[in-house]
Amino acid sequence: MTLPERIWVAGANGMVGSAVVRALTARGLAPIATTRAEVDCTDPASVRAFLAKTKPQGIVLAAAKVGGIHANNTQRADFIWANLMVAATVIEAAHRAGVSHVLNLGSSCIYPRLCPQPMREEHLLTGALEPTNEPYAVAKIAGLKLIESFNHQYGHQWCSVMPTNLYGPFDNYDLNNSHVLPAMLRKFHEAAQEGHRPVTVWGNGTALREFLHVDDMAAACVFAMERQEQIAALPGAFANVGSGAEITIRTLAETVQRAVGHRGEIIWDESKPNGAPRKLLDSSRLLGLGWKPHHTLDSGLAQTYASFLANETRGLLRPLK
Repeated sequence: MTLPERIWVAGANGMVGSAVVRALTARGLAPIATTRAEVDCTDPASVRAFLAKTKPQGIVLAAAKVGGIHANNTQRADFIWANLMVAATVIEAAHRAGVSHVLNLGSSCIYPRLCPQPMREEHLLTGALEPTNEPYAVAKIAGLKLIESFNHQYGHQWCSVMPTNLYGPFDNYDLNNSHVLPAMLRKFHEAAQEGHRPVTVWGNGTALREFLHVDDMAAACVFAMERQEQIAALPGAFANVGSGAEITIRTLAETVQRAVGHRGEIIWDESKPNGAPRKLLDSSRLLGLGWKPHHTLDSGLAQTYASFLANETRGLLRPLK
């Protein structure tokens, strides 16, 4: 299946959305890129009016409220409400507008906290979720089930992709609500700038995580949209997207420290949560169709840190509190 000409990227100012815009542009397309200021994806009237005006043939649903352990655990109502509303509003509006291609972005947190490893698509809803991000995970599961249900009832061939932990240019580096890798990068950078003072990291460093560069994720989104009929025919109408390589949080901290050039001590705050003990995706569905990632963690971190420094120079990073 070929890509449609007119594709709306909802959430185009985010890390994933902006990467998808770059990937589509590289394919010679001119995606319709919007931010929340232009289209409020939690507002059905706003989304319906936008679709009626722009008439996209495809939608990449990258709009979401996202954050790390602290943000998920302290803003539980905000996370479940915003992400439920985004999924329900955009997917229902796409059906009303007759959009042929819809790609929904989920999250690996949809899987049980003590899920068998690596996590396969059939493990969904087989156990309890990680408590610290359960509201967000429930909303992401609902989005996935919306896609599956609209396909079943109305004959669409839409699909979802479930990314692992992502990183890359234009990430969120706010220490109050960012994910682990960008938070580490900023902490080590600030510490190096301040005489290589010690850096405190949450947990004991034993948790295992998988990381994927956002440009690899964007390429996977374009790849999946071109093959949405095949993915829609799979159980659940979704596919995992991961790098296949896992690393302990301790090793990740040391890798980020080297990339930044920090020479101080790393202090582990074991009073803080580790999150899920292990999260590795089985991406064989998408790999079997011919997709594969291209960035290593070292090369991806070098590019990401360069982007971080450029944004800091331009004053785009919020000051530390």
